[in-house]
Amino acid sequence: MIAVVDYGVNNLRSVTRALAACGHAATLTADPDRVRSAERVLLPGVGNFGQAAATLAASGLGDALGEVVRASRPVMGICLGMQLFFARSEEAPGAAGLRLLEGEVVRFRTGRPVPHVGWAGVTLAPAGRSHPVLAGALAGGSEYFYHVHSYHPAGVPESAVLARGEYDGPFPTVVGRDHLLGVQFHPEKSQRAGLALLDAFARWRP
Repeated sequence: MIAVVDYGVNNLRSVTRALAACGHAATLTADPDRVRSAERVLLPGVGNFGQAAATLAASGLGDALGEVVRASRPVMGICLGMQLFFARSEEAPGAAGLRLLEGEVVRFRTGRPVPHVGWAGVTLAPAGRSHPVLAGALAGGSEYFYHVHSYHPAGVPESAVLARGEYDGPFPTVVGRDHLLGVQFHPEKSQRAGLALLDAFARWRP
C-alpha cells in the first residue's frame, strides 16, 4: 500500500490522482497506524512549515513517518513535505521539523520575484546519477519540473544533494539518503517527467 499522509495541508488529492494515472493505488490517510504499516509513504503538501510541523507532532504522524524511515521503507516528500524532512525553516523560526536530513530551509535571497513559480531545469548532481528513482525520470541527466516555492533547502551535505534547480543561482531541489527521497518541485504538475518520477518511486525496491 502507498500511504499519502493527510496532515491538513493542500495538494494531497492531486498526488493520489497522479499516482492513479500511473497505475498505482494510494490511500490518503491521517491514521498513524496506517502510515506505520504502509509499504511506502508519500508526504506531499503546500502550506506553512510551522503549522504543518505542529500538526505532524500532535497527531503522531511525525513519529509514524520516523518509524517507516527507520524500517528502511521508501518515503518521499514533495514541496512542503520535503522541507519538513529538515530540522528547521526560516519560514517558522522555532518550529521543529522531522530531522530526517541534515541542513535547513531558507528563503530565496534574490532580486527576482518570490515565490519562484514555473518550470525550471533540474540537473542531476553526482550523488543522484545512480539513484534508481531518478535514473528514468531524468534519463538524460536533466529535465524540467514545475516549481512553486519561496523557500528551499540549504546546508545539505553533498552526499544528500541528488539534483539541483536554478533560480538566480543553483539550489538543491532533489535531496535524499538511503530510502528517503524529497523533491522541491511538484511531480504531479510536471506532466510526463513528473509522472515518470512518481511511477519510479512507486516501483522502487531499495
